[in-house]
Amino acid sequence: MSVGWKEAGAGLGAAALGAVVAVGVMTGMGHGGGAPDARATGAIVRSYILDHPELIPEAMNRLQDKQTAQAISANRDQIEAPFAGAVAGNPKGDVTLVEYFDYACGYCRQSVADVDKLIANDPKLRVVYKELPVLDGAISDRAAQVSLVAAKAGKFVAFHHALYQVPAPLDDGKTDAVAAKLGLDTAGLDSADIVNEINANLTTGRALRMSGTPTFVVGDQLLAGAVGYDALKAAIDKARAARG
Repeated sequence: MSVGWKEAGAGLGAAALGAVVAVGVMTGMGHGGGAPDARATGAIVRSYILDHPELIPEAMNRLQDKQTAQAISANRDQIEAPFAGAVAGNPKGDVTLVEYFDYACGYCRQSVADVDKLIANDPKLRVVYKELPVLDGAISDRAAQVSLVAAKAGKFVAFHHALYQVPAPLDDGKTDAVAAKLGLDTAGLDSADIVNEINANLTTGRALRMSGTPTFVVGDQLLAGAVGYDALKAAIDKARAARG
């Protein structure tokens, strides 16, 4: 689900270079603030970049973080709003951790224990789960739909854990077996609210340039991949501190 990273990187690089070029232009101006000397400016910029190459990736990272924070802010209502019962932890928590996941994703399976540990250790944490079926076509789609049926039935957490405990790889038979064990009625998989939720998650994924699953959003931060308990806790602590 890579979304335009090459083009984004090029834009970030140009923006980062802009500050260096501006310094070169100012330095290359003639006495009295006259027109800059093109050769002098070019030489200054080139020399500065060669002497300080670490500034370019640093500037690109800062700009990317800023753009990510802006995208999260613009989509926060959709990001943090849970579908029916697809939420865990403290429903009135002061910080919300959002996980975008795919039931066919091994790294998402790996992250279940980390998220459970965060919930157990942080009584003020609210966790919102968002289906992002991007890995295994119709198999991922069906699992996401059944998961939302479970959420509507108040059985999301039970379904979520049960399906991740089934040995990989995922298939429709395993999804349906878990649904049957929990007594779920899967007749309404294509209901408008379920379809709209999944489409909205995919749209948000593109807006935030998510590269896959799991992807975590907390505060103004986006963490891609199975980053582990410590990294998630640090991001939660940072988001809580930012709220004062």
